[in-house]
Amino acid sequence: MADRNGGSLYSIGLLSWKSLIALLSLALTVFVLSWSLLLNSGRYQFIDQNLFPHLKHYNPLFIDHDQQASLKVFMYDLPSEFHFELLDWKPDGDTPWPDIRSEVPEYAGGLNVQHSVAYWLTLDLLASEFDNAGGRYAIRVHNSSEADVIFIPFFSSICFNRFSRLNAHKKTNTNKELQKKLVTYVTGQPEWKRSGGIDHVIAAHHPNSLLDARMQLWPAMFILSDFGRYPPTIANINKDVIAPYKHIIKSYVNDSSGFDSRPILLFFQGAIYRKDGGFVRQEIFYLLQKEKDVHFAFGSVKKQGIPSATKGMQSSKFCLNIAGDTPSSNRLFDAIASHCVPVIISDDIELPFEDVIDYSEFCIFVRTSDALKEKFLINFIRRIGRDEWTRKWEKLKEVEHFFEYQYPSEKGDAVQMIWRSVGKKVPVIKRRLHASRRFSRFGKPARKASFPLPRNLLS
Repeated sequence: MADRNGGSLYSIGLLSWKSLIALLSLALTVFVLSWSLLLNSGRYQFIDQNLFPHLKHYNPLFIDHDQQASLKVFMYDLPSEFHFELLDWKPDGDTPWPDIRSEVPEYAGGLNVQHSVAYWLTLDLLASEFDNAGGRYAIRVHNSSEADVIFIPFFSSICFNRFSRLNAHKKTNTNKELQKKLVTYVTGQPEWKRSGGIDHVIAAHHPNSLLDARMQLWPAMFILSDFGRYPPTIANINKDVIAPYKHIIKSYVNDSSGFDSRPILLFFQGAIYRKDGGFVRQEIFYLLQKEKDVHFAFGSVKKQGIPSATKGMQSSKFCLNIAGDTPSSNRLFDAIASHCVPVIISDDIELPFEDVIDYSEFCIFVRTSDALKEKFLINFIRRIGRDEWTRKWEKLKEVEHFFEYQYPSEKGDAVQMIWRSVGKKVPVIKRRLHASRRFSRFGKPARKASFPLPRNLLS
């Protein structure tokens, strides 16, 4: 009798467990289906999808992501004296912008063009209003409340290059005057006051550009060539974006060369004697000057310097990129355009788009301390054989498009890659802005929306 009762109780218990498991499975199925329907309905748009990239797989809007701009940019209608007038363009009427559908103002030539980042980004935003070509990452919007970032279209690099010399009849120069006017204009805008500037973007690619205004506009995201002349509290990789130089040497089209058809082993042409960390160049020059298959010479854009460098790089297996006054130089991107494997000797260099590009696949990195050892560099390069060099040469041809500035911009070129890098900073910007609004119902917020003042500015 006891065994029979025990068996009955066991059967009832087993049945209850099965029922419970079935009920839990049904509830889980309903939960998953409900969330799937909710996500596909688009009703979760209050969530910042940049913070949850995996959600994009549930939303049909993101299936063809490359066909749709994902970064909304509000661009200030700055007076033309801050941008295209610096290129000798004159406005016609009330608009500060040229009609780029009929004529695009040309950028200044020579070495000026290497820092022309702001020019290409501005053209791309203007073109986004009438060009709906696929592959565009950013689009201009005219309502700042809809924007992810606020772009300041100041051509700071050409302003420095052309107008930083002192006027004989003035105590200042045009470059300084424009920076002062820029700070007054930008910090007076409601967009700046609303965010403290942390959602603003400005290009200052030349190391000496924006030299006066950077201390007032530092909460903004800077687009730079490197951090060599910035304290880390003003500019750093977490806040700012590193952009490539525009190469001076023309791209090597239909490159059919190979390891044996490039007779120069190692190439460098440029300024040898530099200040700051640039002493390394002259030390390496002394180490390599007697090597027969090495070209290490002074050069500039004058006296056929560019054609000479073009021929030299396209005839060389490896091209030296050595730190000068700052950690970076245009020489790296000239080498990429020439399919000459770059040898980078710059311990503090920051490289563009390194989150998605592995430079070790097409570059050689040498520590400065090693490069300065007797015979180390030349022996190291000589040991790199045909197979390894060819792999890197092939990779150079694959990645060169990422460093190409052009108008109109194309999918995956330098312009779109920069906008992509800006877009990746947006979730952090939004988090800071959202946090600053926690106590907004009480009038004045408990803390400002901007970054805390750097300690080096308080001392």
